Amino acid sequence: MPVLIHFIWLGLGVAILLVAGDILVRGSAALAHKWHVPPLIIGLTVVALGTSAPELVVSVGAVLNGAPGLAIGNIVGSNIANMLLVLSIPAIILPITTTAPGTRRNVVFAFSASVILILLSYNGVIVFLQGVLLFSLIIIYLVYLFVQARAGMEVAADIRELADVEHMQGLPKSAGKITVFVLIGIIGLPLGGHLVGNNAISIAEAMQVSDAIIGLTIVAIGTSLPELTTSIIAALRRHDELAVGNAFGSNIFNVFAVGGASAMAGTLTVPETFMQYDLWVMLGAAAVLGGFAFARRKIGRFSGVLLLLAYIAYLVGLVVREGLL
Repeated sequence: MPVLIHFIWLGLGVAILLVAGDILVRGSAALAHKWHVPPLIIGLTVVALGTSAPELVVSVGAVLNGAPGLAIGNIVGSNIANMLLVLSIPAIILPITTTAPGTRRNVVFAFSASVILILLSYNGVIVFLQGVLLFSLIIIYLVYLFVQARAGMEVAADIRELADVEHMQGLPKSAGKITVFVLIGIIGLPLGGHLVGNNAISIAEAMQVSDAIIGLTIVAIGTSLPELTTSIIAALRRHDELAVGNAFGSNIFNVFAVGGASAMAGTLTVPETFMQYDLWVMLGAAAVLGGFAFARRKIGRFSGVLLLLAYIAYLVGLVVREGLL
């Protein structure tokens, strides 16, 4: 089968993943709301975890299909894309505020998550018990956010958005529609994950590159589209304070939830090149963006252009590394 066909099927898989994930979040949120679950709990569980569903399904599926490089590539690549791509384009549209409540907290957790992932990757594999540790940390993180909110502390903008179930658009109302939404999500996510995983592996074989590279690039960008779309819409609506929190929050979930679940599904093999290059790009990008937050400086248009150019340079570097250029 020509490689172009595999690209088309992969693109279709990504589209199915994004649509099914969004539908599942809306259906599950509506169901939880109907059962009178507090909005904050819905936001911190159903919505927060649901938005990471594309990365989760692709990475776990890749491990189960014997392509752990695709899984770790998706995690690391998505985190790099969140810092350099997802924040660059909104910043070019409108300078991004970094002083919103909770921003520094997200920066510290995301940077710590990156450090933990690097430490666990040092031996070249992340095994089951380490996966349990990672997934335990996302539970601890969510409990911490819940306790903070319940204690009356100021809730971060991104958490307020997650918990605003009352104003979430497109929620199904009737029991029948809720059931349909949940079923579409449950069926669509594994279908999309299957299309993405299988065709990503086929593309890697056809191009004679590692599946990790496909995970770092095509798959990572595809599964990061929800965060990019959310950040662009937030910038256009002048809610730029949401962008930084969403990007760093996504990185936390990618490492702890997606990384943890993937390692519990099977051993995650970390390519040697990741320890030499990609993991440090991920950490460096988080440090640079975190610096803006701790300095309380806006990410302006010029900085946005630099971030975008840095991401393009990173992609070019990967192409050169694989001998494709």
